[in-house]
Amino acid sequence: MTTSSDVIDDAPRANDDGTPLPAATLGGEKKGTLEQLTLLLFITVPFLALLAAVPLAWSWGGVSWLDLGLLVFFYYLGCHGVTIGYHRYFTHGSFKAKRPLRIAIAIAGSMAVEGPLVRWVADHRKHHKFSDAEGDPHSPWRYGETVPALIKGLWWAHIAWMFDEERTPQDKYAPDLIKDRTIRAISRQFIFWTMLSLALPPLIGGLATMSWWGAFTGFFWGSLVRVALLHHVTWSINSICHAVGKRPFKSRDRSGNVWWLAILSCGESWHNLHHADPTSARHGVMRGQLDSSARIIRWCEQLGWAYDVRWPSRSRIDSRRISGPDGSQPRKESAEAA
Repeated sequence: MTTSSDVIDDAPRANDDGTPLPAATLGGEKKGTLEQLTLLLFITVPFLALLAAVPLAWSWGGVSWLDLGLLVFFYYLGCHGVTIGYHRYFTHGSFKAKRPLRIAIAIAGSMAVEGPLVRWVADHRKHHKFSDAEGDPHSPWRYGETVPALIKGLWWAHIAWMFDEERTPQDKYAPDLIKDRTIRAISRQFIFWTMLSLALPPLIGGLATMSWWGAFTGFFWGSLVRVALLHHVTWSINSICHAVGKRPFKSRDRSGNVWWLAILSCGESWHNLHHADPTSARHGVMRGQLDSSARIIRWCEQLGWAYDVRWPSRSRIDSRRISGPDGSQPRKESAEAA
């Protein structure tokens, strides 16, 4: 697995024989009108469902255990697909994976409806290269540090950056993934995985209740509300976690730890450590910092599906801590094993 450090700064733009790398997705370096409209559709429809969730649940007499189960299961399937697959594995090379696991987490991440795998990885590698500086695709500090500028920047980092006409060059930031035919195919098939992700909850709900109403509520809660909630939690890592939160570790940006997002983000909101040590397989390294993604990686390692996992050592963690005003280290908290 090629890590981001291998490909970010001086990535090849052609194969070893000089032929161009194959495109990971259709289209050029600019986002087309159809792509922009499709993106708008995938963002607004689930969001409207999320806004309607509470009043509709009230009028429907609550949410059934089946619908709640569908929402939770598919939420955490997609969330871990993104955090373990898209992020820690494909973007940063935090561990190596046997091919079945590699394919499984690529598909699980695609079912989060957050965009094609290769594009997601390219955008995120570019973010790390320019984090909170000029060139960062989604820094909340883009417009300055005044309150109005930060409000505008938070909107940009949360949603608006996705509608920027410029597209991150995938052959520069993700050539390793483009060269893998299977991963390139999964990335190209993003619409299929999206449709499957949206279709499974109503299918299960309809079959379990043997009713169209069960299919409808399964679609509403397990598809639309689930996707909207996961979207906004993921986007909050770009916006909120780069604007607020504690910063116990050295990083060249403004990434912070936001504890109240930890469970919903599967451990991604321990964002300060991640930017201080991007290839670490565990982001929540202090006592009490829940990181379900690291726990699942540990299980995969124990089963032999994952190997060469980059677990953070105590010395590595301590070397990244911020010194106190007098040059002393702050009180050390024990690094929990995943």
